[in-house]
Amino acid sequence: MRILGVDPGSRLTGYGCIDLVGNQIQHVAHGTLRLSNTGGKAVIPLEQRLLSIYEGLSEVIARHHPTIMSVERVFFAKNAVSALKLGQARGAVILTGMIHGLSIVEYSPSEVKSVVAGFGQADKQQVARMIQLLTGQKDFATSDASDGLALAICHAHLSRAAVTGSAGLAQALRAFSGKRKKKTMSLAEAVGAQPVGSTAAETLRSRKNR
Repeated sequence: MRILGVDPGSRLTGYGCIDLVGNQIQHVAHGTLRLSNTGGKAVIPLEQRLLSIYEGLSEVIARHHPTIMSVERVFFAKNAVSALKLGQARGAVILTGMIHGLSIVEYSPSEVKSVVAGFGQADKQQVARMIQLLTGQKDFATSDASDGLALAICHAHLSRAAVTGSAGLAQALRAFSGKRKKKTMSLAEAVGAQPVGSTAAETLRSRKNR
């Protein structure tokens, strides 16, 4: 199963593509569609940026042939204008996926953070570090790209498939599944980056006190 995660934005749209093969994930690609300047007033009209989302994602889909698109669900914006623009960018992303015959799934930012980092309020750096650990990628040009990969990995994990680049995480998830029936084990806990039952914030505090 090949999953494309997309973090919609009206100026930057990040994407990440992974393969889920048995109990393992394999990094396929990641990147950022740069639709406009990121500082000050956007100089490119919104309608042109929406077209660029369609064209850019269409190229990504044609190149990598995913079957599922995992998209971030909007739940907050600074103001009504920002919410409207973000909603339009999301609409362009979802429509592009539908045009190309992809199945669409949606996750809120807190759902993605809980699965990947073990803490629904984790910051972008914490999420990016976990994505580096899970995919073996050293760095990302933008946080939008790592967020795209996080969305793809979130769907793979919540599809009840063990997701990892090694058999170790798959074994850890299977071994723990019988002990935690009511709460899904986060990937941060499974790879040992976070003690079971603790939050990412608690883990960071304990490391600083060592």
